[in-house]
Amino acid sequence: MKPHLIVLDLDGTLLTDQQQISAKTKKSLLQAKEQGHQVMIATGRPYRASDLYYHELGLTTPIVNFNGAYVHHPKNVSWQHMHTPIDLSVVHDVVDSINSYEYENIIAEVKDDIYVHTEDDRILNILNIFNMGNPRITLGDLYTHLLENPTSLLIQANEANSVIIRDHLQAVHAEVIEHRRWGAPLHIIEIVRRGLNKAVGIAHVAKDLGIPRERIIAFGDEDNDLEMIEYAGLGVAMGNGISSLKNIANEITATNNDDGIAKILIDRLKLS
Repeated sequence: MKPHLIVLDLDGTLLTDQQQISAKTKKSLLQAKEQGHQVMIATGRPYRASDLYYHELGLTTPIVNFNGAYVHHPKNVSWQHMHTPIDLSVVHDVVDSINSYEYENIIAEVKDDIYVHTEDDRILNILNIFNMGNPRITLGDLYTHLLENPTSLLIQANEANSVIIRDHLQAVHAEVIEHRRWGAPLHIIEIVRRGLNKAVGIAHVAKDLGIPRERIIAFGDEDNDLEMIEYAGLGVAMGNGISSLKNIANEITATNNDDGIAKILIDRLKLS
């Protein structure tokens, strides 16, 4: 069988609700690697919050972080990485424009550094991924402390206000940014530069690996996986995935807690 590229979202896909890789799923991925297939991660997380799983699977491939805004190779510093941050002027425009709406905080991330707009670090304590990898955290007004173009911008608001703010972003800033929502229980809007998504990063990696689109198998569950699932030769939605993703997927598998990834790989790649 010709080598395939297996692309894994993390939260709600590769990881169970306990933030672990199940034994069966891990076994299937390791078997796929032994047969010559390539395995990679494509996530909205920064690298410092995904390297644990990268190393657990013994990966040697590039990784897509920040939904395509940062694509790099952890084990090859000379690899042609892509870092496509948001222009600082756009960040200022976004912050100014949402000040008339109710939100709890705004967080900017520059690769693995964190900048928290409102000097309230409760969100850092709520979300474990912010504390993974011991990031440098700066509290205070973004106008003062954020001095370089950020990789991504996060807006925390309640559910109702998240919808309103996203509508505003689409109406006013759609030409310069992409925005996605995080899944429950936190209602967070994630912003990256216009034109970026996981599929862009995967295409860059697949070209480097010499694997055509038709031999890409991608797994996802949320709206930041839409382009990736549509791009892959075999786009697979998890059983716990959102309806819009299931509607465009080639296949729907079991949930992240029921070895959905393993079920597809065992069948498609003829694993034992």
